[in-house]
Amino acid sequence: MAREDSKKKFFGSYVFRNILAMALVAVALCIVLWIWMTYYTKHGESVDVPEVKGMMINDAEYALEELDLVAVVVDSAYVRKQPAGIVLEQKPEGGSRVKSGREIYLTINQKQTPMNTIPDIAGNCSRREAEARLRALGFKIGPMEFVPGDPDWVIALKVNGREVYTGERVPNDAPVTLVIGNTDYGSGEDEFGDSLDSEIFEPLDGYEEEIF
Repeated sequence: MAREDSKKKFFGSYVFRNILAMALVAVALCIVLWIWMTYYTKHGESVDVPEVKGMMINDAEYALEELDLVAVVVDSAYVRKQPAGIVLEQKPEGGSRVKSGREIYLTINQKQTPMNTIPDIAGNCSRREAEARLRALGFKIGPMEFVPGDPDWVIALKVNGREVYTGERVPNDAPVTLVIGNTDYGSGEDEFGDSLDSEIFEPLDGYEEEIF
């Protein structure tokens, strides 16, 4: 009987102490986890994103840092009429509400005009093929010029009135003129004395060029 009583006391006390210790550890872990989550997620802390679009990058960075936000330049573009280094786009947009410490992604204006390389088109493509290839590479298509030659065949390319050649680098915002062959335009002069060697045709008002 005495042995059973002592056994009950031993196990009762031992189990109770372990249960109590486990409960205290669990409570402590919950408290630590709650504190960490509150700090990590900055619970209850949020700020309005300022509108930095249109600011110079240095001013935009300062305005964001004042609110504990981080400016990150992720892309650049080129807009000729805008100064170099100005913010063109931002994400999240101005007025959005975010947690402090959030990264704000910016697109800024480049300092120089992007350059594109003239592909091997002259003498190797029809007009439609040339237009498709040039647009895919980011070129703008200007008015076409017609000269005597194989119908609808690209004879040459011109930029700013000057003939350009394969491999040459030109500004990608400079329109490319396709010099197209056309058997309807022979050489010589008409009855008024005007040369028929070449003519430049610009799109009529309201006319939209086909995109192939």
